[in-house]
Amino acid sequence: MAPKPQKRKKTKRAKTKMTLPVSEEAEPLNMESMGHPEIYPLVLTTKTQEIFNCRVEEDVTEEQPYKLIKKEDIFADFANRAAVSDFYPVKNIVQEYPGDELLLVYDRDFKYGLNFYLIGTEEGKENYLNPPELPEEQEEYKDHIPEETYIYKPPISKPWISLGSEKEIEEESVKDSTKQITYMISRKRSEFGAPIKFSDQNASSVKDAYIECTAYPDKNFTLKQLERDVGMQVVPQIKETSTQTRWTRPKNATTQYYPREFLEEEKEALGQSKTLTEFLNSVSTSVEIALQQNEIMNTFIHDWKCLAEEEGTFGDKTDTHLKEYQSFTDLHSLTEKMITCVSWHPVIYGLIAVSVAVRLSFEERVHFSGKLLLQPSLILFWSFSDPIHPQLMLESPDDIFCFQFCPTDPNIIAGGCINGQVVMWDITAHADRIENIKAGGSRSKKVTLKPMFLLEPENNKEAMYIRHCAVSSIESGHRKVITDIHWLPDTFEINRLGNVFENRSGISCQLVTCSADCTICFWDIRPLKASTPQPQAEKKKEESIEIPFDIPSTFLHLDLSWKPLSKIRLSKGETTLDHCPTKLSLSEDNLLFKAQEKILAQSKAVKAGEMNPYQNLENALSNILKPIDDFCTKFFVGTEEGEVIYTDWKMERDPETGRFMAKKPVSLYTVHDGAVHTVQRSPFYKDIILTVGGWNVAIWKEGIMTGPLLQSCCAPKRYTSGHWSLTRPGVFYIGREDGYIDIWDLLEKTHEPAQSQNICITMITYIKPWTFSAKQQFIAIADYYGTLHILEIPWTLSHPSTNEVSSISHYFEREVKHLDYVEQRRKIREQEKREMELELEKKKVKTFQKSKEQLEAELKMDYESYLELEKNILSNLGLNKEKEAMSYMELI
Repeated sequence: MAPKPQKRKKTKRAKTKMTLPVSEEAEPLNMESMGHPEIYPLVLTTKTQEIFNCRVEEDVTEEQPYKLIKKEDIFADFANRAAVSDFYPVKNIVQEYPGDELLLVYDRDFKYGLNFYLIGTEEGKENYLNPPELPEEQEEYKDHIPEETYIYKPPISKPWISLGSEKEIEEESVKDSTKQITYMISRKRSEFGAPIKFSDQNASSVKDAYIECTAYPDKNFTLKQLERDVGMQVVPQIKETSTQTRWTRPKNATTQYYPREFLEEEKEALGQSKTLTEFLNSVSTSVEIALQQNEIMNTFIHDWKCLAEEEGTFGDKTDTHLKEYQSFTDLHSLTEKMITCVSWHPVIYGLIAVSVAVRLSFEERVHFSGKLLLQPSLILFWSFSDPIHPQLMLESPDDIFCFQFCPTDPNIIAGGCINGQVVMWDITAHADRIENIKAGGSRSKKVTLKPMFLLEPENNKEAMYIRHCAVSSIESGHRKVITDIHWLPDTFEINRLGNVFENRSGISCQLVTCSADCTICFWDIRPLKASTPQPQAEKKKEESIEIPFDIPSTFLHLDLSWKPLSKIRLSKGETTLDHCPTKLSLSEDNLLFKAQEKILAQSKAVKAGEMNPYQNLENALSNILKPIDDFCTKFFVGTEEGEVIYTDWKMERDPETGRFMAKKPVSLYTVHDGAVHTVQRSPFYKDIILTVGGWNVAIWKEGIMTGPLLQSCCAPKRYTSGHWSLTRPGVFYIGREDGYIDIWDLLEKTHEPAQSQNICITMITYIKPWTFSAKQQFIAIADYYGTLHILEIPWTLSHPSTNEVSSISHYFEREVKHLDYVEQRRKIREQEKREMELELEKKKVKTFQKSKEQLEAELKMDYESYLELEKNILSNLGLNKEKEAMSYMELI
């Protein structure tokens, strides 16, 4: 039974529309599943509605929703439009329909999914047009039946069946046939904010001022010859050659010569001959000169070979790029960490230490402080023999941001924490574990280098956690993160006032640190003399404290009670603010580059059975301090604001308060536009300093107060670290925030890097080169993701030229003279400017007095010129009237 048109229930619009079949073999879509097999939904387009006069809301409405259509009209539509006709899906139904007219109903509410449906049986058409009447009792009962509520049934996903519609959509869709051209316009960072002035210019006279679009053949619009008759005949080339050789049988031959000797008579006659005497007299002078020249210089030297260096057996001179040798990553760490500091072991080959810190901001550290306490802060020792497992792991109270091996004992390590504490480690008990040098009496004087394939890891070796020996007092030390730490050399020591004395211990016993709390502290690892005798009860109490067996007692006297020897604040002058130091460089730092032989000798002496001097630090305290005269106590400091300060660590008494205070900075320059990350002295020149910060690099000379010798322009990316080359005085390496490393070679270029090379995809945090032999050098590069890259330095960047030291020295001297010349010219220009300003002031003060006659003459000339101009204008306009003009004298 078809539904009644008058009392149809309102249903929601279907979410998915059904598609009609295209092929004749497919059955038409009907509503048999809904209980109406005689109903066939259709989609009638606007064109079809106009043909059959069934336009929506005009011919068919909500009150009159149906239309009777003749079969002949549908067959005529099939003949005209064939498969394009909207009635084509129900073609078989129309042909088998027994009547002459079919009932087409407008489905306004999309009850059956489409906008129209066709009733395919006579019974269904009669039921729709003449619905049966219900008895009165059923009608009354129906009024009391509540309206059925619609229950939502979620749709069931069915496999998609292709009916060919996607091909039509693909053919009718519009696509770009030509490749789009993209232009990127950029400016140099140094030109940001520069004033712009537009002007006309000849486009042909300037390179790349205009782009010419010339015609070119396009393969997409050319006609191709698809078929062509070609005839070809191939004839092989024939060549005849012949040769004939004569075979000779080898045979051995010997020849013997005998010298011809003069007889005795001939010897006497030749000795008394006049010709021999004249010959000897004539050549004796030239022979003496030749013999003297042989004594003065080597006449057999090959001048052509001396023009170039001797060819080495390692590396290639043409290769200038760093080569990846090995990389280390802590795979066992649960948190994301970055590398903050890197240091090669001074003695052991292939051993490098790195400090890691959690990659969190200050606010995130405060938020996750509870979780961070459960994770150890470590310094990892990596070896070339095992790139996966660390050899040692040094524990610390908090993340380490800087550390350094002791110059006199590589088993002593000092580091600075993010909370401001200084930490000490002693790994003497574990030195044999990490050493790759063969032990025994056949040990050579120098470090023996092993190839990487001989450094096999031990399978049963487990990473050892080593606890710190001592930590400074958190109340008396720094308040913020320690950004740099240095050992003072073993040649001198200082007291509380900064005075310099001879080192009475003979070993490095003092440290210097700088922190973000605007202070620089000097530390002494030796126990201080007690001013009052210690009670016996306290001594017994200290002796009763049990020390864990795995912690050495080397620095037990410093643990939690270590205070700085002296503290310096870098004041900004008249204000109450202080400078915030990030890096510093002492005058004796360059001596530490050459201390490897000394460290090796001392480590040998300790292993031979002698007592370690760090085990008994109190013995040297009884020695008398001898002051050192003419010692330079000035040093360079880099700040967080990009300033480079040259100051003194000696204290001076304030005349107003009488207290000892730090001296005012000798010089202060702001050349960097960001925090200074590197302040380092050259290993070849003790008075040349490299500073890296922000987007530029600067080279300074100690004693020159006029400015830097070299200051680079702004780089495309921010610089994050830097380091001098250990073997070439004119080369230094600069790390950038985009993972590139800039290699500067002052012999090649002084205004830009000689080359740039990509190392990683993130920021480079630290750079540390190291020399293992004359033929092999490495550079360690750490990144923000916690990966340590070991790269091999090529031959050209590791071997200096014959006169490179003197050439770079002459370059620095020329730059010093250039600075002096610029300073002199600046003073001259300032003097000239002052003189010009005085002359202008004199001209303004001096007034020019004119006479009365001159003033009247000038006024008369101005009035007459005005009358002449007025007359010309009126005559041009045709308004000139005949009247006598008053003279100037009459006007007066």
